[in-house]
Amino acid sequence: MTSGAEEPDGATPLDPDEREGLRFRHIATRGELNELEQANIQSGLLWLGRRRGGEVLDERFMRELHRRLFGEVWNWAGEFRRTEKNIGVDPLVIAVELRKLLDDARYWVANATYPPLEAAARFHHRLVAIHLFANGNGRHARIATDIYLEKRFGHPRIDWTEGHDLLHTNRRREAYIAALRAADGGEYGPLLAFVGI
Repeated sequence: MTSGAEEPDGATPLDPDEREGLRFRHIATRGELNELEQANIQSGLLWLGRRRGGEVLDERFMRELHRRLFGEVWNWAGEFRRTEKNIGVDPLVIAVELRKLLDDARYWVANATYPPLEAAARFHHRLVAIHLFANGNGRHARIATDIYLEKRFGHPRIDWTEGHDLLHTNRRREAYIAALRAADGGEYGPLLAFVGI
């Protein structure tokens, strides 16, 4: 696959070793990769729809979800990243930061700390900020956030796209990236507005 020259704003470039994990050598462009990943995501969502019970706020589930969403495309799907990126914590502390987030997310539910959509927005932001995997973090985090909303709050999913494709540059993607960046600085207003509060 080609290098990051055609990456949209906010996308995480892959290093050469990570690109070597691509299961299909004929993929040459970001567009082809997006199509292949989307087909895998659909398969992962079918798995999710058949899944009954089980904890959703634990590391094992977060890793398995990523593997199901991207494992037909990437050899390393479901494995925490091992390299520094343009976003995310040091790879050595991913597991620790994820554990803190999952503990906080359980606490928010048990103590009604935030209304459901605010808890979801904060959960999503922190999951993206930790940046667990080499690729697919935004899509994984959006799906994981929807599962958190449904399973822990009994709340409907967020309309992340409003009919737009968040993989390509458009107003909705720009608003999403800007909202995440504002939350990086502690300003959650744009992200809360983005999720519908």
